[in-house]
Amino acid sequence: MIDNLKHKGDFSNLLLHWNRTENNREMPWKQVRDPYKIWLSEIILQQTRVEQGRSYYESFISAFPDIHALAKANESDVFKLWEGLGYYSRCKNLIYTARFISNTLNSVFPNTYESLLELKGVGPYTAAAISSFAFDIPQAVLDGNVIRVLARFFGIDVPYQNQSGKAVFQDLAQYLLDKKNPAEYNQAIMDFGATVCKPKGALCSECPLANKCQAFLSNRVSELPHKISAKAKKIRWMVYVVAKFEDEVLVRLRTEKDIWQNLNEFILFESPTEMNPTAVLQDKALKQTIGSSYDVVHISDCFQHILTHQQLYLRFVTIDLKQKITTETHQYKKWNDLAEIAFPKAILRFLETQQ
Repeated sequence: MIDNLKHKGDFSNLLLHWNRTENNREMPWKQVRDPYKIWLSEIILQQTRVEQGRSYYESFISAFPDIHALAKANESDVFKLWEGLGYYSRCKNLIYTARFISNTLNSVFPNTYESLLELKGVGPYTAAAISSFAFDIPQAVLDGNVIRVLARFFGIDVPYQNQSGKAVFQDLAQYLLDKKNPAEYNQAIMDFGATVCKPKGALCSECPLANKCQAFLSNRVSELPHKISAKAKKIRWMVYVVAKFEDEVLVRLRTEKDIWQNLNEFILFESPTEMNPTAVLQDKALKQTIGSSYDVVHISDCFQHILTHQQLYLRFVTIDLKQKITTETHQYKKWNDLAEIAFPKAILRFLETQQ
């Protein structure tokens, strides 16, 4: 396929010229050579917009300036700092990998693409980013920005979500990579995709590559890259019983291999169909836990929360217990201390309404 592409010899030169003359995109991790900081930024930016990730990166660097500091940190403190970023398995992997590098590798970061791939939570894109930015290894990055730029410039119709499609783009990205300047090239193509060849509202009138861009010349910019139709999202209805006694509330840590693992929540009832919050209070298991001596204080509106493959609907029923109860699954936390423990963003939205 590479042999048949038009203007492949011009692409890298045009891109690097744009980077050196027009790219003004500033980010705190750019031009950084420290593999720890690059790794941290890339883990944070997985499934996260740069605008949101920037403040998290700065907070993490301030709290944990090196891999050893992160490795020694209390898990709950790390999850609290991660709070609101979502995809909490990234945070779990972050802690695991920090401890592995600090304790097993004596705080020395792996310095080859292959060894980086062996780290938990590090895939091909992250390994390519760290290896090129920190160690000048000629390994091309492949993310959504890169795929979009390549698909449009070369007019590639291949869907990118499956393995065969990804392989096409990875081979092309590696072929086009400036082997003498891998860090600059990789940063340039990602910045170009983020600021010029954007998913929506691409700046084709300002694009220095437009006169050779196959998508622009054929009026197909909005059609590329070609996507496979997404599967329907799983629907989950969740009713939380916020059981308070005086200035305390019952909370538990989610330990299941599901969304929000290692984050906190209230007493949960879940169904694939909508539930009546009042009817939940009549559940036999709940009655056995909290008894019947309580007052219903508030029933919240419905909160919608969208994840990559799931759509959640949450409601919160706040009750005041008339006597303190004990439970094997939940512990009492001071209501005013809830800000110190990590909750998923969906529950944080409810808590913000209670301030």
